Amino acid sequence: MAQAPAATLTQNVLREGLILSRTPDPAVMVIFGASGDLTARKLMPALYNLALNRYLPSGFSVIGVADTPLSEDDFRAHMADAVRKFSRTQPVDRAVWQSVAEGLSYVRMPFDDLDGYGRLAAELERMDRERGTNGNRVFYFATAPQFFPVIVERLGASGIARTGAGWKRVVIEKPFGHDLKTAKELNHTIHSVFTEPQVYRIDHYLGKETVQNVLVFRFANGIFEPIWNRRYVDHIQITVAEDIGIERRGKYYESSGALRDIFQNHLLQLLSIAAMEPPPNFDADTVRDEKVKVLKSIHPVDVDNDVVRGQYGPGWVGGQQVPGYRQEQNVSPNSMTETYVAVRLKIDNWRWADTPFYL
Repeated sequence: MAQAPAATLTQNVLREGLILSRTPDPAVMVIFGASGDLTARKLMPALYNLALNRYLPSGFSVIGVADTPLSEDDFRAHMADAVRKFSRTQPVDRAVWQSVAEGLSYVRMPFDDLDGYGRLAAELERMDRERGTNGNRVFYFATAPQFFPVIVERLGASGIARTGAGWKRVVIEKPFGHDLKTAKELNHTIHSVFTEPQVYRIDHYLGKETVQNVLVFRFANGIFEPIWNRRYVDHIQITVAEDIGIERRGKYYESSGALRDIFQNHLLQLLSIAAMEPPPNFDADTVRDEKVKVLKSIHPVDVDNDVVRGQYGPGWVGGQQVPGYRQEQNVSPNSMTETYVAVRLKIDNWRWADTPFYL
């Protein structure tokens, strides 16, 4: 009797052209800003979960870099506490965490201290010798954005970004510049040290399962794609709602606000995924090009009629009293920084003409 062909992962359009089984190279991830919230809430729990699922290579190591006075044991304890609090898989597997913790180290230094980069280089060499990381480096910028240029420059000046065997990558969290001018300047600085294929500008919303499912929902579904247009869609709403305040990010938020923190990156990425045309294939450059077409088609915004800004005040969340934005640490008592923004956008193309997008 003939057997039906086995189902393969390549039937998923998002996996076309991907190498489905690959053991990652041993590497060192250098996290700048390792004492901050992003590392504790997102990065270290994610690395632990990868280790739990056996996706991390043998010898994988992490060097935390920050100016916070921590010993190596303090740093490991801080990361262990972060995994216990924020990992999506509980309880924490002690043996797995121990295997991760063995590869953790910490270098204290200001981000502009060239001597500190000498100590970092020595620690990287030690990892290569003792853990077999072979010169492979991931430089992850989990810092305030004003430090991005100086870190890139020091990585170049110290030779860390260029010397030795192995590959080098740099991962940059948003916001990428404060405005168009500073974004272009940052891009120029990065390209003075790294080549474009080495640079990963990260929007972590794109890694969320629901976001990835939008692409599957649209392009792998013959029912919905034919009606995904202005003839059948009255409007589209994209909402990013949180029940936490800014927490310890007062200094950062005072310089950014919700428009730069959420709208110009996360929300516009979600908009582009919802509105883009079907790409010829799903490699990174092709998907990017289709997103850019959407962004270039956005009609100029009428600020007076299509934008609302607001700021949260004191109140109650989950049965607990919480302060207003102006009462948060490192926030001006007279701050006019927005913590809420709503925008109505219109896209000038055949698919979405006269269909409002509410973000």
